[in-house]
Amino acid sequence: MKNAKLAKSYRIDDGKHFRLKDFDPADIGHWHSEDAAREKLQEDIARMADLQDKLYAQDRWSVLLIFQAMDAAGKDGTIKHVMSGVNPEGVQVHSFKAPSEAELQHDFLWRTTVPLPERGHIGIFNRSYYEEVLVVRVHPKLLENERIPSSLVTKNIWEERYEDISCFERHLERNGTVIRKFFLHLSKKEQKRRFLARLETPDKNWKFSADDIRERECWDDYQQAYEQMIRHTTTKNAPWYVVPADNKWFTHLVVAAAIVETLEDMELAYPEVDAAKSKELEVARKLLLKK
Repeated sequence: MKNAKLAKSYRIDDGKHFRLKDFDPADIGHWHSEDAAREKLQEDIARMADLQDKLYAQDRWSVLLIFQAMDAAGKDGTIKHVMSGVNPEGVQVHSFKAPSEAELQHDFLWRTTVPLPERGHIGIFNRSYYEEVLVVRVHPKLLENERIPSSLVTKNIWEERYEDISCFERHLERNGTVIRKFFLHLSKKEQKRRFLARLETPDKNWKFSADDIRERECWDDYQQAYEQMIRHTTTKNAPWYVVPADNKWFTHLVVAAAIVETLEDMELAYPEVDAAKSKELEVARKLLLKK
């Protein structure tokens, strides 16, 4: 129940009246400090490991977790910390960078279709097809690289892509893939602090790119794009979670709670052994006892 309450505070089931400004990137709920939340996070990680084992054994459902955020919001760290207790055999993480030449020869959903999670597995997308209504919307000249017939690039293209994405996710849902989407909501002030830390700390220099600064100049455009994305693509079965990201420990807590809640709602269980299998196991037991 505590998991559901924590996650529900940041879950968007109906985006009709969604406004990004209604969510505080620095929110930490009723938690006063990282120390107070650490035990709860470890409990959720352990619970997640147990549920993932049942998901894998049952081999019927798959889970797709999508992470989107501005640069330095902590997607990599969140995935690393929250998924630290699960069996790597049942989880695949895919990071999507700028599309390759081969990927540009296909529709915008093509490159994210092949790495979708198998039944019994959890798939994690670090960025996703949502880049097509985020970075491409903020920088519309990128559409030229996609070689779409000019007659199809109309003023309605973003609404059409929202519709395509929602239909795609509905198709996945109907075939046994449970989808949860996380927008790590970072403030501009905190992003600046993290960028400066990357510049001033030698061990973090590798994380910094000049492109980060150029994209930061488009901050307001990105905030509007994220708001529209969430407003148009959130559904009850594929909701967005707008997760406060100024405090990494709280980000991890909310994401873990949401994943545990999702897995618990799936009523996962180990497969039952039928009479024939029970007989086979009994024969095997007796053979082992003789040796």
